[in-house]
Amino acid sequence: MFVPVVDSENRPLMPTTPSRAKRWIKSGKATPFFKKGVFCVRLNVEPSHRNYQPVAVGVDPGSKREGFTVKSKSHTYLNVQTHAVDWVKDRVEVRRNMRRARRFRNTPCRQNRAHRLVKKQRLPPSTLARWQWKLRICKWLASIFPVTVFVVEDIKAKTWKNGRKWNMMFSPLEVGKQWFYTELSQIASYETRSGNDTYTLRQAWGLKKSQNKLSNKFDAHCVDSWVLANWYVGGHSVPDNTKLIEVVPLEFHRRQLHRLQHQAGHIRPRYGGTMSAGLKRGSVIKHPKYGFCYVGGWTLSPTLKEPTRKTISLHNINSGKRLTQNATPADCKFLSYNSWRIAN
Repeated sequence: MFVPVVDSENRPLMPTTPSRAKRWIKSGKATPFFKKGVFCVRLNVEPSHRNYQPVAVGVDPGSKREGFTVKSKSHTYLNVQTHAVDWVKDRVEVRRNMRRARRFRNTPCRQNRAHRLVKKQRLPPSTLARWQWKLRICKWLASIFPVTVFVVEDIKAKTWKNGRKWNMMFSPLEVGKQWFYTELSQIASYETRSGNDTYTLRQAWGLKKSQNKLSNKFDAHCVDSWVLANWYVGGHSVPDNTKLIEVVPLEFHRRQLHRLQHQAGHIRPRYGGTMSAGLKRGSVIKHPKYGFCYVGGWTLSPTLKEPTRKTISLHNINSGKRLTQNATPADCKFLSYNSWRIAN
């Protein structure tokens, strides 16, 4: 594994080895920090040179898991497997049903408005969330590596039926893909390869892809992203680094008027939001008992001395398992904002 390096102005430089990064930190030449779960170093002095090698990022999109590989001709720096954002469609349906149900109750609500998005080009919320997640990962990688090009496996929707061509804009997949390419071109140049091209390259190098698409192994998705990156920069016929990190996006529940189902006494308490007693949910904190963890929801736990006492829940950074529901915000030391976790 290589250590990403940035200069004093947070501009990415070529990565270095862990031993050299350790010497830099020990001598005060560099400062260590974490960037969304990846260990990096920031140079405190001017680098000896700014020579860059072509660095490609292979992107293998998927419906449940996705692969990203950062590679140059000499080394494979990082393999990332991410969980896709696949819950937005169901959440939008629940929101729609809740809004419709409120119109039949004696609950204050707005009047039903006409559909203002008819005949307008737009991305469905679920499609937009999926491609925005891919874009966030690409921006994250470009912030710690000097990325030259993104090589993306071009996925296509069926646009032919009974010998006739459908409208290319009809499929949300095609619309979302073109939006992603437009946004990606603002970061760096990009190349596309078809799924058949990826298969041919994988066969030529004697690599096999696992049938278990939900596994966290290199040959599940990162093998394709590695093939795409190696096709552009070259240098290897077999993967030189098969270690990967697994990134899981955190699901934040949007603020709702109240819960869908009432509790005893026909009480519908508040639900959702992204703030927990003054801390943003997902934030990485340090607790004196539980160590490094991230912030979840909050509850009102009044006492005789503190009638409005609020406590927050803390979760394990690697597994997401809830550690406690009774943590006091004053005991938590805020470290950084975060919207995903690195799974082991």
